[in-house]
Amino acid sequence: MIVELRLGPRIKALRLAAELTQEELATRANLTKGFISQFENDQYSISVDSLADIVEALGVTLGEFFSDEADARAIFGQDDRLQVDSKGVSRFELLIPGSTNNMMDPILVELEPGESLDELPPGPGEQFGYVLKGTVTLRLNQKKERVRTKQCFYFESDRTSRISNESNSVARLLWVTTPPLM
Repeated sequence: MIVELRLGPRIKALRLAAELTQEELATRANLTKGFISQFENDQYSISVDSLADIVEALGVTLGEFFSDEADARAIFGQDDRLQVDSKGVSRFELLIPGSTNNMMDPILVELEPGESLDELPPGPGEQFGYVLKGTVTLRLNQKKERVRTKQCFYFESDRTSRISNESNSVARLLWVTTPPLM
C-alpha cells in the first residue's frame, strides 16, 4: 500500500497562518518563490533538506510538522526559546517555538534604560503586557503611561503603540500579542 502525503497544502496553511508571502518564505528558506509555489500546489516533490529549511523558516520542527495535533506539546522550557536580535532591545525572546503560527505570541522583552520597541501602527488584534521588573512607558497614540512592576496593560491594537524604558534601570516584561507580530 502506498500512502501519498500532501505536504504542499500543509506548508501553504502554515505560511498563511504566519502571514508570509511565498516570496518571504522562499527568502527565509533560501529557495525560490517559484519552487514554493509549485510545491504548495503539489506540482513538485521535495527533498528532506528543503522541507526542513521550509518548516524551520515557519518556526516549527519536522517533528511538529508531522505530529498529530492531539500530541502537540504544551510545556516549553528555556531551551525552546528563540532569541531575536533584530529588535534593538537587550532581550526579545519568543517563548514558544513556532508561536508566529499560533493565535497569540508570548514574548519576553528586556529593555535597558533608553531602549524601546519599534512603534506599531494600528492593526488587528490585541496586546497584553505584564511588567516583571522595573517600569516601562506605554504610548498609545499620543498618551503616555508608566507601567510598574507587577502591573499589566491590555488594549486593542487599533491605535499606534510603543513600549519603551524611560527609567534609569532595566525593565523586563511578558508581552503577548494577537495575532503574532512577526
